[in-house]
Amino acid sequence: MDSDGAMTMDKNADRNTGVSPCGEHEAAPAARDFIREIIDEHNRTGHFGGLVHTRFPPEPNGYIHIGHAKSICLNFGIAKQYGGVCNLRFDDTNPSKEEVEYVDSIMHDIRWLGFDWGDRLFYASDYFDRLYEYAERLIMKGSAFVCDLSADEMKDYRGTLTEPGRNSPWRNRPVDENLDLFRRMRAGEFPDGSRTLRARIDMASPNLNMRDPVIYRILRATHHRSGDKWCIYPMYDYAHPVSDSIEGITHSICTLEFEDHRPLYDWFLVQLGIHHSQQIEFARLNLTHTVMSKRRCSELVNDGLVTGWDDPRMPTLAGIRRRGYPPAAVRAFAERVGVAKRDSVVDIALLEHCARVELNRTAPRAMAVLRPLKVVIENYPEDQVEEFDYVVNPEDPSAGVRKIPFSREIYIDRDDFREVPPPKYHRLSPGAEVRLRYAYLVRCTGVEKDPATGEVTGLRCSYDPATRGGDAPDRRKVKATLHWVSAAASVPAEVRLYDHLFSAEYPGATEGVNWKDEINKASLEVVTDAVVERHLADAPPGTGWQFERLGYFFKDPVDSTPDRPVFNRTVTIRDSWARTAKAGGGE
Repeated sequence: MDSDGAMTMDKNADRNTGVSPCGEHEAAPAARDFIREIIDEHNRTGHFGGLVHTRFPPEPNGYIHIGHAKSICLNFGIAKQYGGVCNLRFDDTNPSKEEVEYVDSIMHDIRWLGFDWGDRLFYASDYFDRLYEYAERLIMKGSAFVCDLSADEMKDYRGTLTEPGRNSPWRNRPVDENLDLFRRMRAGEFPDGSRTLRARIDMASPNLNMRDPVIYRILRATHHRSGDKWCIYPMYDYAHPVSDSIEGITHSICTLEFEDHRPLYDWFLVQLGIHHSQQIEFARLNLTHTVMSKRRCSELVNDGLVTGWDDPRMPTLAGIRRRGYPPAAVRAFAERVGVAKRDSVVDIALLEHCARVELNRTAPRAMAVLRPLKVVIENYPEDQVEEFDYVVNPEDPSAGVRKIPFSREIYIDRDDFREVPPPKYHRLSPGAEVRLRYAYLVRCTGVEKDPATGEVTGLRCSYDPATRGGDAPDRRKVKATLHWVSAAASVPAEVRLYDHLFSAEYPGATEGVNWKDEINKASLEVVTDAVVERHLADAPPGTGWQFERLGYFFKDPVDSTPDRPVFNRTVTIRDSWARTAKAGGGE
């Protein structure tokens, strides 16, 4: 594009960036990182017998987001790289927050991202009986006790980072009494929250996670798989390492917030004397201009601040998919972000950049006019319709060409005309000549206006028949090339222009400011009177294009109808991150 946005014939600047899609069928070499160094050392020493067995263990209490995508790519990618396998396991130990809807959505999202767990689908609830038996084993060896402290009392007894905790008055109950009480907890004799099973470790430990943590709580809630069979449920810190052990996981790759939990992870496995997986922590993904916590995402949905978990402004994979991000772009993004030991925030522009790279390579081109202004080409025959060859994708010669119709009446974008042009304005104005993409050179000869408002309602133009295809035989220079749509071959469409959900770069970081108040009020602009090429109305929902000069768009799979297609803008064509990186300000 030139300085005012007119299209030039230059190739997209994203083309040779070195970013690989990193997909199942087009994988880039995995970068070396500390996790792979640990695995290499294990393999060198024969630890785990040279096996690599990972897992992705989401809790089904919400839709997964772009941060989970990084973990999915890492766990499945490492397994594939080392000739191992990766399990999908739902850590469903909290029935009050978990739903089948979330289970189904997570499986759909993982498959969409390009990964498959084969026959290795598991649930922590599959192990409830074994988890209970292991808990009795801890009781019998004196490593766990039934505690009668309330939640508030337990918090008071826990101590602080600078003060040790105090032992529960019930800590020294005899083994037989603990075993009897625990079995009665299971039988449902006691009210919710009245008793817990706790590990007996060290109330003076500098690691608060080791101060006699809760293993089981009483909770009467219907589980999405086990129904009402259980009224006691294991805590995550207990169920997770034991589930890893049961499945024979070698490398339990977690995000950094679990680093302080690793001693507890190891303690359970040592106490039980069972297969000991290696927990490894990496920095979670944080993105600018969005929120990455399930709790906050849930609030956005429940408070009606977005249209749902799949709102294209959401960081969920469902939202990203509906916006039109290709899975290869998400995998490339995860590869570019890499694996680190320290938390950081990644500019969302990098994700957008990865989308542009992939879409520039794969998306067919089309023409759409968001704010149509009718143009009548007065010297063009009224009944004539021509067809021009249109290159489907300049980056993919195999995509070939298609035919586009041209007629006397066309639409151009209202922004491409100025009755009084400012300096250096190269698009259409009275007397000015521009190129119509793939068609002819046209010159503006007249302007039609609403007599009441003075608003421009249409243009009169003439064309040069000798310039078919857009080239002038006399080689006269024309600085702007405009996109257009034939009026007779157009259909009305709704176009949704999405921007960042939050105007703040770091939502919630400003003291005294509610993070919800930082929602970008311009994050969605709905254009209701756009026109697009007719073949776009017939295209299946869930397909994407580059609308020339406008950006990359995706036919909405939810709201599109045969009579009125709806298109979501995935990303604009301009790439601020690529320019920043080229200038030395990016990765």
